[in-house]
Amino acid sequence: MTDLTELELQNIRHLITGYETSHDKMTEYAEKASDKNLQQFFNKSAQSALDNKQELMRFLG
Repeated sequence: MTDLTELELQNIRHLITGYETSHDKMTEYAEKASDKNLQQFFNKSAQSALDNKQELMRFLG
């Protein structure tokens, strides 16, 4: 892997934080939704955010 610049690292950290926030919000929305289709949509969105976060974490590990 190529060494990342400081700016690239900051950008990755910023994206990770955004995905964490999205995951938390989507999970909360899913818990509060009464419609099963809406719950499913938010749960899939939460999982997608978590997957993206984990993928970015590989660059830092």
